[in-house]
Amino acid sequence: MPVVPSTLADAYDRLAEVCPALTVTELGPGEHAPRGGGWVEAAALAAGGAALDAFLAWDDDQVLRDYGQRARPDVVASFGLHRYAWPACLLITVPWFLHRRVPRYPVTHVSYDRTAGRMAVRSHSFACLPGDPAAALPGAKVVADEEALRAEVRGAVAEHLEPLLSAFGPRMRRRGRALWGMATDEVVEGLWYVAQLLGEEERARRELELLLPGATRPYAGAAAFRELTGPGGERLPTRDRASCCMFYTVRPADTCVTCPRTCDAERVAKLAVGAAS
Repeated sequence: MPVVPSTLADAYDRLAEVCPALTVTELGPGEHAPRGGGWVEAAALAAGGAALDAFLAWDDDQVLRDYGQRARPDVVASFGLHRYAWPACLLITVPWFLHRRVPRYPVTHVSYDRTAGRMAVRSHSFACLPGDPAAALPGAKVVADEEALRAEVRGAVAEHLEPLLSAFGPRMRRRGRALWGMATDEVVEGLWYVAQLLGEEERARRELELLLPGATRPYAGAAAFRELTGPGGERLPTRDRASCCMFYTVRPADTCVTCPRTCDAERVAKLAVGAAS
């Protein structure tokens, strides 16, 4: 039985308010997933073949257009997975963070149009805590406590990403731990970014440290937050990524501030500039 849309709609509306580049539409009973234009079904990406070829061709063209050079095929595949997985993880982590509701989305229930920053989802079940007013609604799975709900988050993300990692992995020349390290980073950095927009960064860091403490298979690595000290004694939060996005192969001097290749001195310099601005 479909989930009543209002159980998740508030979270997705709030996401769109602070991050207008990403909107989420819940499909109603009998409503078909959008097709044409830039839309692609997650299940088609997971199947590989022509749909995945076309998806990655967009990344290949984008790198050439923006940087005047072609990236290696494995780097293009890494970019493509990131650009899908980052918003896909938010489908699950944002309702959890805002309302303690954890939807389940198999790949057959999600479509994505990255050209317009849109996702369409078909909700069919969600986990929540006993005191949630939505606990009596169709599709609700009531779990005992916060840790059980965190397990639902980890399970929901893994259920959605696993077939996609299997499809993207050979093209990325990565497998196993390296792929799940990338999944760990998508979960953490996506919600961390949105929480900053919501004005709840510190709570997000605490929540993510509990969600991914470092021994939660299949995920590889932990939330791994830490703090550095700026030139004026200010606290500068950072984290250590479990994976590398490979952007350095395109722009060697322009690494991410959380990249394993970025030393602490460089991080402080970049973070201090960001804090000042």
